[in-house]
Amino acid sequence: MYRRILVASDGSELAQRAASSAIGLANSTGAELIALNVVPCYPTSFFEGGSSIPVEEIARTERQWSDQGRSIVAALVQQATDAGVKAHGAIAHSDLVGEAILAAARKHEADLIVMASHGRKGLQRLLLGSETQHVLAQGSVPVLVVR
Repeated sequence: MYRRILVASDGSELAQRAASSAIGLANSTGAELIALNVVPCYPTSFFEGGSSIPVEEIARTERQWSDQGRSIVAALVQQATDAGVKAHGAIAHSDLVGEAILAAARKHEADLIVMASHGRKGLQRLLLGSETQHVLAQGSVPVLVVR
């Protein structure tokens, strides 16, 4: 059925539920799991012409975000391995989360993407946008959305 399942996680409780579902599905189908975290880039453009942020501070913050992303991915890989699922992790650095998820799915030849719905509704969803909606609308790979 599935050979490679990509699960995108930001480390939130809802993303953990999606990861647990992905691990269970991978276990039952014999699929490999790719755990992905998308690390944002430091928003330096917000500060152009404004206050100066030291380059060292930007680098420190980006290292901290990358470390956190690696930690999230390592925990998911360990959880999958403990469940008997072959798994490996991936980190993407991008402010375009949906695009990064789709690119990772293509790169790793995933035939299913599992991700959480953030649960926003109505005007809040419209104003804030939805990475899940972007992946659903722009991707060619089936997507399992966990609430």
